[in-house]
Amino acid sequence: MNPAAYAILNLEAVAHNFQKVREAAPRSKIMAVIKGNGYGHGLLAMAGALPHADAFAVARVDEGIRLRKAGIKNRIVVLEGFTATQELEALLIYQLDALVHSFTQLDIFEQRTERAQIAVWLKMDTGMNRLGFKLHDFHAVYQRLQQCSIIKRPIRLMTHLASADDRQDPMTLVQIERFNSTLQGISGERSIANSAGILGWQHALADWVRPGIMLYGISPFPEQTGEQLGLKPIMALHSRLIAVKPIAQGETVGYAGSWVCEQATRLGVVAIGYGDGYPRYAKVGTPVLINGQRVPLIGRVSMDMITVDLNSLPDAKPGDPVTLWGEGLAVEEIAQWADTIPYTLVCGITQRVRQIDSAWLK
Repeated sequence: MNPAAYAILNLEAVAHNFQKVREAAPRSKIMAVIKGNGYGHGLLAMAGALPHADAFAVARVDEGIRLRKAGIKNRIVVLEGFTATQELEALLIYQLDALVHSFTQLDIFEQRTERAQIAVWLKMDTGMNRLGFKLHDFHAVYQRLQQCSIIKRPIRLMTHLASADDRQDPMTLVQIERFNSTLQGISGERSIANSAGILGWQHALADWVRPGIMLYGISPFPEQTGEQLGLKPIMALHSRLIAVKPIAQGETVGYAGSWVCEQATRLGVVAIGYGDGYPRYAKVGTPVLINGQRVPLIGRVSMDMITVDLNSLPDAKPGDPVTLWGEGLAVEEIAQWADTIPYTLVCGITQRVRQIDSAWLK
């Protein structure tokens, strides 16, 4: 029997989503972003489902090490680079590419005497104001890196888009222009586009693209779902009804009694909560599928349970299947009800939620 809360992963859909990247950026190499435990889908599961990726991107050194120890041979880029000599040693041992974004890293490189030991991606801050070198520092930094014997040639070049998910925001074109104009006279493969850049900004396509959320079948744009973009969602979150009971008019439901029955209500209790990764701030009315039919969330989300109004489902009973998001209920819609983004939902699935490969169910 499945556990109370479980996620079914359609890993066969990954190849479909990867092909959508190929179609959108046919002349670009693809760096598949699988950081954050593969956006909650499993780091190794996603790497295994993407054998044709030209590279993988992770956030931290330990993620790259996990991939190497699992036998992954693809290029692996660590997007946070390194902050100390010990991390640089791990990058060298496991042959991981480093993102270079700070003068501290540059100073460490200049102290090393090895020859051509590590591949790097030099990051330019074109307006995100997070990691990366400012435009006025970039040429000098590039020249310093060229003098570091430990650096493999050629040096690759990268920036990150801050507002590409808003196709009306001119900031994306400003960032692209800043990047390209600053790189005049500098050679090296370039990377600009994330998922939103790939799907929404033709000018962001360069030598490399870095798809993340679209690989998981989720839209990078708030006004659309992944399915509307021709993507196939990978994760479906499920549970089951564990109790059904009548609640009289005027009674309250859940912590703080925040929901009051305006009429006699047939209440259902579902075995899922924020302890599983279901959003704590999902509003009353958030849709839940029971036996394939929509019913509204009522009361506050608890650690282990949510409550729903079953008045429209008189035959619902304990043990009936529940879908929190999946076929017929897009994760993007649930994110809107919870005033968040779908990234936080799929990344927030906790360890007690068993993940099941849909191939095992066939």
